[in-house]
Amino acid sequence: MYFRAYYGVPDSIRAPDGTPVNAVRGLLDFIARLVGDYSPGAMCACWDDDWRPQWRVDLIPSYKAHRVVEEVTGAPDREITPDPLEAQVPLIREALALLGIAVVGAEGYEADDVIGTLAARWNGPVDVVTGDRDLFQVIDDDREVRVLYIARGVGRHERLDARTVVSRYRVLPSQYPDFAVMRGDASDGLPGVAGIGEKTAADLLATHGDLDAIIAAAQDPDGPMTGALRSRIRAAADYLAVAPAVVRVATDLDLGTPDLELQPLADQQREAFAAFAEQWGLGGSATRVLAALDALNALDK
Repeated sequence: MYFRAYYGVPDSIRAPDGTPVNAVRGLLDFIARLVGDYSPGAMCACWDDDWRPQWRVDLIPSYKAHRVVEEVTGAPDREITPDPLEAQVPLIREALALLGIAVVGAEGYEADDVIGTLAARWNGPVDVVTGDRDLFQVIDDDREVRVLYIARGVGRHERLDARTVVSRYRVLPSQYPDFAVMRGDASDGLPGVAGIGEKTAADLLATHGDLDAIIAAAQDPDGPMTGALRSRIRAAADYLAVAPAVVRVATDLDLGTPDLELQPLADQQREAFAAFAEQWGLGGSATRVLAALDALNALDK
């Protein structure tokens, strides 16, 4: 989300000392908008403690490879991040802490895995805010887990449930990982199965149910699958053996017991945030996020 804020707000927005703060201000406005729209009782900023986990790279070496800044032996891969944004990340962490918004990550895992785990464990409705289609897999109408999809921006986000996913892709949310594996995803460096796009992947899942059954059908020369499809799936056997583990988000991480409940800001917190906002020139963005959180807390009284 802070990448989206950075690219969505002009970098001419700066602190009094000239430091760019467009990502900080944009993210605060995102939070104000979402809190105002949905009145959450709890909130969590899920963090990439490891944006490109080695265990995923070991399975598929091309995983996010195009986003790596440089290869340095013995050092973790660095994601391509504009310098003016990288300088704002510590400010974003500080702003969230001052507002009492939990930041949760997990060593060796991505933010998506944290989201998957929290969505699976939370007792009550969950709105997952993301622009990543892979998280469609966590949608669960029975448990009231949906996705607020921000690919077109927070102000134009879509509320997605299982019916939306089925309507758009002709697969259930639970089938989405297998669908994504076969289709591939250039943005994540997943090659997919050559010759199989979204339509064919959806057709195969409609017929066979899941990837394991599709692979089994490809081994049956007397089955209904066409020879061309059988050949394509068999040719991709090595990829299909490992890709599902890469695409499926974790749902069982040990995250400890983070406090996600939103509480009224104490006077000391409010004063600290006000000083922080003044120092970094956060202006109306700071005012709006405080107003949204105050209005939320007023609802609970």
